[in-house]
Amino acid sequence: MINALQDKKEISKKLKEKAINEGFTISGIASIPGSSRLKLRTNALDRWLSENYHSEMKWMESERRKNIYSLLDGAKSVLSVGFTYISSESNNKDKILKVGKFSQGEDYHKVIYKKLKNIGKWINLEIPDCKWKICVDTSPLLEKAWAEESGLGWIGKNSNLISKKSGSWLTLGFMILTKDLVPDEPHQSLCGKCDRCIELCPTKAIIEPFVIKSDLCIAYHTIESREKTIPSKIKENLNGWVAGCDICQDVCPWNKSVPFNNNFETTPKEWIKNLNIDSLSWDDTTWKENLKGTTLKRIKPWMWRRNIKANLDS
Repeated sequence: MINALQDKKEISKKLKEKAINEGFTISGIASIPGSSRLKLRTNALDRWLSENYHSEMKWMESERRKNIYSLLDGAKSVLSVGFTYISSESNNKDKILKVGKFSQGEDYHKVIYKKLKNIGKWINLEIPDCKWKICVDTSPLLEKAWAEESGLGWIGKNSNLISKKSGSWLTLGFMILTKDLVPDEPHQSLCGKCDRCIELCPTKAIIEPFVIKSDLCIAYHTIESREKTIPSKIKENLNGWVAGCDICQDVCPWNKSVPFNNNFETTPKEWIKNLNIDSLSWDDTTWKENLKGTTLKRIKPWMWRRNIKANLDS
């Protein structure tokens, strides 16, 4: 019994170390079904959806998001990882047109998936009886809740996951496993009385702590909304944003001094660094060529033109 526990501790430790060696900033493990906090997070999701705060993002309604077993039969543990996407070149200061830092480098979905796939190969050798499934944010998973449960950080008042050491400049990845592993302690919230993200959001999209009303959010309107025009309330507050918005993270005290991740995966694309009003004249072929290999291809060429024009009109 003692040896079995020691083995479980050892393999859990090795798994988290493997994740760090693959290039993730932080890693942690949660047991399934998790603590009572998961139920609270699920209830919060239901309330958010019932208020239609997700607007056009109908995929958020997937029932599978509330049932991790629907993603992998026999699931027992979750490996959660965080990838730092901010580099020393990820800067929007003095830029005429601004792009969210999360999307300035390589497509993080592919970056995270590739690293997790390497961990999967390691699992096949080290834990051959363990089945696994990779999840990035395209999977119906309560991502930030499981990251919090795994001890990576806490869900902040701006609804981003915040790590004590790495701030919130993180994209998340997960591996659901059929192996019973040693879980980390769920993280406690450290936002305290700070409301900077709420107070400084120009469109007041954070209508209460932890609750984002999507149709008030600049990131939603520049990335997700397929409406032909941007509402005037949003337009007058764009201040250069054409793809996403980092304001609620830029003002967060936990992001004051976080380590950069300076590698080819996070280095901003040249066209993003040089994006300006002249980009309005790019044809669809030019846009598609530039967007290749980035997560920004979600924003179609006509939407880029819409977003740029909205900034010129504001």
